[in-house]
Amino acid sequence: MTPPRLLIAASGTGGHLFPALAVAEVLPDYRIEWMGVPDRLETALVGDRYPLHTIPVRGFQSRSPLSMGKTLYGLGRSVFQIRHLLRSQGFAGVFTTGGYIAGPSILAARSLGVPIILHESNALPGKVTRWFSPWCTEVALGVESARQYLPRTRTAYVGTPVRPDFLTETPPPLDLHIPPDVPLLAIVGGSQGAVSVNQLVRTCAPDWLQAGIWIVHLTGDVDPDRLELKHPHYFSLPFYDRMAALLLRADLAISRAGAGTLTELAITKTPSILIPYPHAAEDHQAYNAAIFGSVGAAIVFQQAGLSVDQLREQTLSLLKPEHSPLLKQMSEKAGELAVHDSAHRMASHIRQVIHG
Repeated sequence: MTPPRLLIAASGTGGHLFPALAVAEVLPDYRIEWMGVPDRLETALVGDRYPLHTIPVRGFQSRSPLSMGKTLYGLGRSVFQIRHLLRSQGFAGVFTTGGYIAGPSILAARSLGVPIILHESNALPGKVTRWFSPWCTEVALGVESARQYLPRTRTAYVGTPVRPDFLTETPPPLDLHIPPDVPLLAIVGGSQGAVSVNQLVRTCAPDWLQAGIWIVHLTGDVDPDRLELKHPHYFSLPFYDRMAALLLRADLAISRAGAGTLTELAITKTPSILIPYPHAAEDHQAYNAAIFGSVGAAIVFQQAGLSVDQLREQTLSLLKPEHSPLLKQMSEKAGELAVHDSAHRMASHIRQVIHG
């Protein structure tokens, strides 16, 4: 029997791609192909694992008539390309993790009567999700409270899928030379880094290092000053491919509040200081962070009001030995937000939608 074809439309950032890849890995009974955008992260992450198709779609970042015209032209062209692919190759369904690639994918599938399921990981669903969700067969939610923003849509709470190495009993070891008995602070800016947070961290770091704290700082690759600070207990890396090992080892993380990163913090039960990215669409990271802050899994600071002194002292305070019970409590609260079988839940819903 020929396996049914599934088109996965996921593009741009790790927050969109990692959950989609996690779901793809638990769908061995499907023939999966990928829809992406040229020169985005999927060209590296999807690699040779799945056939990759690309379309010229982009977001509505500019309001200028010329830019809007180009975007609309790209949207129409993308709908036509995806529609042709779905019809000519006989795809049984479409799965998308949102973002601007979801729009043409949903329109094309809807026009052909092809079932489509969308996963929305954020507490505040993005504009594309809110606009197009009524045309989806089902929308799966990473955060249960997001349902209130989608009143005309069939929804299901599944959590947000994570990479398989976060779920193994023995994750890949931390390949950095860090003693097992020292306090470790992880700085996580998400898949694109966080330059403004990096600047705050580098200003605070000398005092943290003097206090005996070891630091792994994931800077992203667009920070011009990422090699500025040198210390034997400070590791500055653009990216790190053993995130599960790092977060499991870390006593505390300082992080942005993208849904994918928060899911990983919950799975690994890592206490955190969250600094939501203030320019995220509709400030959605603040909504994500508020969930962690409200249950005591994290301490949340808004970037605009955060001083170097606040960040320095809050971090030093949390990592004092006498405050370890507080870190343990934050860890337990983070763990209560985790959905360990999210990828399998998502796969189950895909099968139900496609096969009825």
